[in-house]
Amino acid sequence: MRTSLPRNVLRGRDTGWCLRVNRWGEWQGVRRFFAVISRLGDGVFWYVLMGALIVVDGLDGLAASAHLAATGVIALTLYKLLKRWTRRPRPFASDVRIRAWIAPLDEFSFPSGHTLHAVAFTVVALAHYPVLAGLLIPFAACVAVSRVVLGLHYPSDVLAATAIGSALAGLSLWLVPGVSLFA
Repeated sequence: MRTSLPRNVLRGRDTGWCLRVNRWGEWQGVRRFFAVISRLGDGVFWYVLMGALIVVDGLDGLAASAHLAATGVIALTLYKLLKRWTRRPRPFASDVRIRAWIAPLDEFSFPSGHTLHAVAFTVVALAHYPVLAGLLIPFAACVAVSRVVLGLHYPSDVLAATAIGSALAGLSLWLVPGVSLFA
């Protein structure tokens, strides 16, 4: 008995959801909001956060920022390797109904680097500063949604990046003594 859906059904659902969410970008305010979120997710938000942690919390902030930076370097390397390996075309390149509302940073779709970094950075930052949850969790969620709204990623790219970012952050927390989400 076969219990999984055929690949073409899953691909069709992924494209269908991508098309539905991408249409939100037809509203200028929505498109502008997610374009700004996406641009902040390019790294600007995270660099400002790291700088602020150092200014506000001194050596502890420096330690947290170094942890974030090291996680970011590993995330970047992993994401680039996966993109080169999978070579999945972006949604707007595969389906003329899907519009790229902003220019992509590279050619391929899988996984979403913005989402991978947002999730990994959020988890690591929250292990150091749980008080930031109200800021970081909504921001990371908006970054993930922005990638689909803007036509640059399929929902599956974002979901996979969420899993990869979570696993990477978990490994990072496991490797750094004295830092835990559950302390």
